[in-house]
Amino acid sequence: MTYTSRLDLGEHVRKQAVALLQARLSDALDLEAQCKQAHWNVKGPQFLQLHQLFDGVHTVVEEFVDLLAERITTLGHIADGRVQTTAGRSSLYEYPLQASGGVEHLKALAATLGQFGTLVRGNIDEAAGAGDADSADLFTQLSRETDKQLWFVEAHLVSDGTA
Repeated sequence: MTYTSRLDLGEHVRKQAVALLQARLSDALDLEAQCKQAHWNVKGPQFLQLHQLFDGVHTVVEEFVDLLAERITTLGHIADGRVQTTAGRSSLYEYPLQASGGVEHLKALAATLGQFGTLVRGNIDEAAGAGDADSADLFTQLSRETDKQLWFVEAHLVSDGTA
């Protein structure tokens, strides 16, 4: 712990919650960069629509980053958002550098959003089990919004009722 707080969660609970939060912070920072990678590099007939979609998803994920980092510091710890930490600790798929067409970017981002959502959902019960209902609630919030963003992205991959 980096500072003393009157927060009524014991240090053991805080450490467990921070470990979960930091893992997702590294993933969220990676996801944020992946959204921008898609935004900057998409090409093709739906360029403008996808360019704007990817930027919108980025904006939402940027909020995830802030929420996770602020919860870590609220619990009295240091949020580690360094690039080196993110690169070393992200558990997300590596974004395909050669992606160019809209479908390639949509599939890559959908895969990563789905993976992030699965990880966040797992953290809900872990945080609650550790005794930190507020972090569990934060993970629930992120899960709901991740699902929504995944829906927005996957909707562009549906053709005649199939993805």
